[in-house]
Amino acid sequence: MKILKSIARKDFSTRKWIAVSISLMLCTPLAFWSIYGIGEYGIALFVLIPLLMGLCSTIILAYDNEISPKQARRVGFLTLLIFTCGLIVFAIEGLICIGMAAPFAILLTWIGTLIGYSISNKKPNQAVNAILLLVVLIPLSAFNESKRIPTVKPVISKTIIKASPETIWKNVIAFPELNKPEELIFKVGISYPIKSRIEGHGIGAIRYCQFNTGDFVEPITKWDENKLLTFEVVQQPEPLKEISFWDVNSPHLHDYFVSKKGQFKISDLGNGTVELEGTTWYYHNIKPDFYWRLWSNMIIHKIHDRVLNHIKDVSEQEKILVD
Repeated sequence: MKILKSIARKDFSTRKWIAVSISLMLCTPLAFWSIYGIGEYGIALFVLIPLLMGLCSTIILAYDNEISPKQARRVGFLTLLIFTCGLIVFAIEGLICIGMAAPFAILLTWIGTLIGYSISNKKPNQAVNAILLLVVLIPLSAFNESKRIPTVKPVISKTIIKASPETIWKNVIAFPELNKPEELIFKVGISYPIKSRIEGHGIGAIRYCQFNTGDFVEPITKWDENKLLTFEVVQQPEPLKEISFWDVNSPHLHDYFVSKKGQFKISDLGNGTVELEGTTWYYHNIKPDFYWRLWSNMIIHKIHDRVLNHIKDVSEQEKILVD
């Protein structure tokens, strides 16, 4: 409390930078410990730490002084901005993952400033306790989350093709090379499929789906010719190439987004049309789950669409040549 009273006597600009500095001194080691200490990308990192940034910086700035909600927001967002820039400068994260996390981090930092502003106005004697409570909750939350088993869920995409099941089947098990992607998410670094090949025939054959970051290795577990192809995923490449001035090798690029199995289902609809359905079962070790699945489901659908539309184009062209 004596430290806060000493800070409170300083001018606004000095208080602002002290508030930012102290908040970063608390949040940075907690974030690094969560990432590198226990390998947890979860509520502690993406919810509680942004909350702490907003709350702590606002409480320090407002202690024994009157500030506006706008000034509270500004000091919270300044803290978040400097923290984010540090992740980029020291090659902890790249622009892709920061861009994905930004909406949630901004929202939580803003909520933190609201809580900090309310505490400073209504219960200033509880200001230090509020900061300490969050500091304690962060490691407790990270430990608790690290013990949870992630849930495997499916993502399903479909397309209609004017070709025979036999032609589609041939292009499902091994499709020719795709053109370079036009979609923005692939141009900025999300990995994308290039082509596939298969070694062997029937159950036990190995399908290799080549991405720009490496190969998915997929042993076949169901082979119902012209109808159903199911495979496990025993090896997969990195899910993205980060945009950065340096070589970013964050822990979340390894075993945090995991494909478990995939499937292609061919359904003859009659009248020369076929429905091709692609499914990927996956899990991720990044939380909160509801937020990150919005991103991962969208990315998987984009990957599915790239493959399914390519199979559609190739199969329909072959049909035209045959006709």
